[in-house]
Amino acid sequence: MKSQMEWLVALVFFMLTTALWTTASAPSCSPGPYCARTDRHTEPYPKDPPAVGSAGFIQTDPVFNSRILRVTDGMTDPRKPDQSFQGPASAQQNIFSTDSKYFYVIETGGKFLIYDFDPVKMTAKPRNTPDLSWRAEPQFSYSKPNLLYGVPTASPELQQYDVSSGKITTIHNPTSCVKLDAADRGFDLSVSADDNRFMVVIGPKQDENYLVYVYDRQKGCRWLNTQTGEVGGEWGPKGTAQMNRASVHDSRISKSGNYVVTTGGGAGPMVWEIDTLNVSACDKRPPVLCGGHHALGYSHMVNAAGAKHPMELLVRPLNSLASVSRIVPNLEPTQGWYDKHFSWNNVDPQDTNPVCLSTYRSDNPDSPRTPPRVVGPWENEIDCVEMDGKGSAVWRFAHTYSTAKNGFWSTPRGNVSQDGRFFLFTSDWEDQLGRTPNGKQYRHDAFIVELK
Repeated sequence: MKSQMEWLVALVFFMLTTALWTTASAPSCSPGPYCARTDRHTEPYPKDPPAVGSAGFIQTDPVFNSRILRVTDGMTDPRKPDQSFQGPASAQQNIFSTDSKYFYVIETGGKFLIYDFDPVKMTAKPRNTPDLSWRAEPQFSYSKPNLLYGVPTASPELQQYDVSSGKITTIHNPTSCVKLDAADRGFDLSVSADDNRFMVVIGPKQDENYLVYVYDRQKGCRWLNTQTGEVGGEWGPKGTAQMNRASVHDSRISKSGNYVVTTGGGAGPMVWEIDTLNVSACDKRPPVLCGGHHALGYSHMVNAAGAKHPMELLVRPLNSLASVSRIVPNLEPTQGWYDKHFSWNNVDPQDTNPVCLSTYRSDNPDSPRTPPRVVGPWENEIDCVEMDGKGSAVWRFAHTYSTAKNGFWSTPRGNVSQDGRFFLFTSDWEDQLGRTPNGKQYRHDAFIVELK
């Protein structure tokens, strides 16, 4: 019979052995920050899409094991049954608060709804969103969890809404700085990470807009007319920038507040160094390869080269556009092509946090309960890509279950939360969410996948 000491030694040995075995068998999080898969295996969709309950239903992706919350359904707005819901048109827009306790979704027709979110329980509940008469794509502050910034539909004013108090405040009216036409409105609001600089595009409508307008809380206004090259305002040098002149399709300010990247005219993005007259063209042609969708960090831009492989992703400093680094090496030939949208709202000042994306193939089947097409890794998926230069991991979190065939808004564009823990995306769930009120298309809804 063993003595008490022998039993104690045996127990300690068992506990140490168990701890070592558990550590060895646990999922590897190296490199961090995620423990998700980083392999390159082709992962076809299940034969049938996972059953999806009503809004609030949480399921686990059967392939990648991430939790997915259904945020909306056909009765989210009972006044307009069977309307669809989605995230913003731009994956760059910041739709989560700093603490991930608020986010918003957009309803067909342009109304946006603010949600309370419990990031631990992964539950979402709509708030009593006031009628702010804003354009549908506002932006949460990067520094204050309760502030949401937006632009009214009828003017280019910059406003803020305090989610906790319900107070609406006008920050600045561009008409105090520059003469505008009666038809001019504000679009594409974006804000620097310190909430000091605001950028809004002004004009009559997308692809006819002409003014990139920046407001600095301390210095005042500054603007660039993209059709004439003229630069003016209350600070910085004034004059005419040497640039390709075109109307604006889309503009965003970098998180540092030092740069604005503008697309329009088809030649490739233009980068304005705000404190100067310098406007640099980011050529779509080799070797610069500045085409495709992109996302801005503090001082860098990520985009898809679009030359040989959909995941030929590039990163470059905004002050040296030809200094390109490739992010994902050793890409195997792919069959066909897929589009992608980048979201980098979780970026740090060194631009080393992962950039996240969602992908979809244009040749997906367009029939209910038919799996989207997958012939290689990362297709019709939600992924994040390592950006710290220490490796080239592509973390894989979930399939999107979207055909992307029910109009632009059904494409699975997604927006990552500021803490990098959640990703809100749009999906028609393989045409399993019912039909739109006119019966011509299938509905789509907003979903959130947990990134772990």
